[in-house]
Amino acid sequence: MRSKKWIIALLACGGLAACGDTFGERALIGAGTGVAGAAILDGNIATGALVGAAANVAYCEKYPSRCN
Repeated sequence: MRSKKWIIALLACGGLAACGDTFGERALIGAGTGVAGAAILDGNIATGALVGAAANVAYCEKYPSRCN
């Protein structure tokens, strides 16, 4: 069961690859992925949303060519 959660969490992190075109889209997509990951891993949903949004925005700012 534990490995199943990790596999699902890694797949949820793959959702961050769908960056979005604007800052708002990037934050929303990242937040959705963070919420999904937190729900699967029985974590804090709000923290998952915040971390997911920040991670997606930061990634797309660092590597803009990979996000368009």
